[in-house]
Amino acid sequence: MELKRVVVTGLGAITPIGNDVETTWLNAVAGKSGAAPITHFDASKFKTQFACEVKGYNANEHFDRKKLRQLDLYAQYGIVAARQAVADSGIEEAANLNRDRVGVIVAAGIGGLHTFEEEAGYYAVNGAEQGPKYNPFFIPKMIADIASGHISMEYGYHGPNFGVVSACASSNNAIIDAFNLIRLGKADAIVTGGAEAAIFPAGVGGFNSMHALSTRNDSPETASRPFSASRDGFVMGEGSVVLILEELEHAKARGAKIYAEIAGGGMSADAHHLTATHPEGLGAKLAMSNALEDAGMKPEDIDYINVHGTSTPVGDISEVKAIVELFGDQAHKLNISSTKSMTGHLLGATGALEAMFSVLAVKNDIVPPTINHEEGDNDENIDYTLNFTFNKAENRPVRAALSNSFGFGGHNATVIVKKYEE
Repeated sequence: MELKRVVVTGLGAITPIGNDVETTWLNAVAGKSGAAPITHFDASKFKTQFACEVKGYNANEHFDRKKLRQLDLYAQYGIVAARQAVADSGIEEAANLNRDRVGVIVAAGIGGLHTFEEEAGYYAVNGAEQGPKYNPFFIPKMIADIASGHISMEYGYHGPNFGVVSACASSNNAIIDAFNLIRLGKADAIVTGGAEAAIFPAGVGGFNSMHALSTRNDSPETASRPFSASRDGFVMGEGSVVLILEELEHAKARGAKIYAEIAGGGMSADAHHLTATHPEGLGAKLAMSNALEDAGMKPEDIDYINVHGTSTPVGDISEVKAIVELFGDQAHKLNISSTKSMTGHLLGATGALEAMFSVLAVKNDIVPPTINHEEGDNDENIDYTLNFTFNKAENRPVRAALSNSFGFGGHNATVIVKKYEE
């Protein structure tokens, strides 16, 4: 069976550094940080009091009051990003669009955490006296697949429809699932990506209890500093990015613009620790190796790696070790950057955001930077002879980009995008 080619024809984004794709990309290239004191709740008693929140978002501009009763914030973000991506792709204007062959796969690592927190908290305070009194939308607002459901209903897309949950690898897994379904001929197009909104007491408090978050409260904008010796944990982010993946001939037939081609995807498990990556990066190496094999590519075909790079003491080291081990001499020729230094870590949505950055790097021949790296702030465990794109974007030919996402539970997922050529 001949596999079909899959291309990216639409993008949508609502992120800590922009409420659309263009603004997000321009701010990433400019090295703008999205970190600031938390506004979603009073965080004054928390160890971490800052995050990378979406800014200037007004739900009433996107949904009526009746619809908002059904939507957790994470699903709102997912729908808004999907609307942007669908409009950008122009797929709704396609003649004779077969909606039975258009699917939706939008991931979330946690889902409706805020809804769960509100409902469980209300019962904890009032349950003994009043008995159980839950919102009838509690469950459908909370579950991690519901963004996909809402998007499919909004557009009448009857193709494959589900959510993916693999912690912080979730939206890379969603993209890989969409890619495989299209190239196997099971769908003509799929709306895919991720959405997350967990910057609330349970999310921040939970990660604080694990000592996973940076506590640099005096300087939030510099707190996410991947590959720096002074890194002290990741910065939480929120938002959504959605991509329209489409079978090449279907896209060409309707005259769609093509951003880039999805070349391959790879997955693996660390099978090592509940939350920590394998110290030698064995799972990361296997995911990248599997992605290269799937794409029919060699290490020397990759010009840019958008690393998982969360700014945690152990995780950054293990990923660099995996890159050096797998790529050999090519590791010193390609560019490496972590855009989480600007956006924070969007958890289940992070893979989609970084896949979008990889697509735009390939399209525009620009590598966005890792910001907040200070001169002399070097970790002796990291090979600084590698071409880290520190503090300033770099213009260079980017034939292909590889994007990594790793999640609690040892989940690893890698997506490769390349320039589209006839």
